[in-house]
Amino acid sequence: MVSKNKVLAEPVAVPYFRPEALKFLRGLARNNDREWFQPRKAVFEAELKEPMLAIIRNVTDAMVDFAPSFVRPAEKCLFRIYRDTRFSNNKLPYKTHVAAWWSHSGLEKTSGAGFYFHVSAKEVVIAAGAYMPEKDQLAQIRHWMLDHHMEFRKLLQKAAIRKTFSEFEGNALTRPPKGFPCEHPGMDLIKCRQWGLAATLPAEEALKPGFAGLLIKDFKLAAPVVEALNTPIAAAQEPRRKVLFGLH
Repeated sequence: MVSKNKVLAEPVAVPYFRPEALKFLRGLARNNDREWFQPRKAVFEAELKEPMLAIIRNVTDAMVDFAPSFVRPAEKCLFRIYRDTRFSNNKLPYKTHVAAWWSHSGLEKTSGAGFYFHVSAKEVVIAAGAYMPEKDQLAQIRHWMLDHHMEFRKLLQKAAIRKTFSEFEGNALTRPPKGFPCEHPGMDLIKCRQWGLAATLPAEEALKPGFAGLLIKDFKLAAPVVEALNTPIAAAQEPRRKVLFGLH
């Protein structure tokens, strides 16, 4: 018998999902309203939020070795399930997936390049790169590509990368950006508005005990691409040394 004074420990969330998680997301996709969600909020917490936090913590612990600048609390990486409908014609209140994003230290309030994954009832998406860089960051990456396009291509063309990922489509401009040489050999990269890698897997991958390990493996593989894209952004953020009596 359990003593009346003894508090039973809460079950520890595992770093993967149970089938109930995908069932919940399927139901949410069919019934995206508060009347359906609110009575089932406890299910969401137990079957989706807590496992997501466990997955994020596992991945973040591994990042200490290959991406230490991205180590941050799990709660800061997890996206809210609630949609921001203030400026959208789509007033559905909930996202139909759960997602996480690891941003570089110092870039938490902007964008930069980082690591991302989401799980929906239909698929798992794993991505790494600069998806929505701000205007200044966009310019910084483009100017960096002028001198580093060849080394960036080499990163993208590694056999393990090509086997695992597809490149972002790039959301490219139709013309070279103003001020850039039209005939530059890196113009296809310079015209892009996003750079990075993505992989789409069946949703059932998230149900496997090795799911966090899969994310770690893919993020570690993509880490050099993320580091390259953040190089010009980080350089631009470094405080300029003051000039004293005309000397640096």
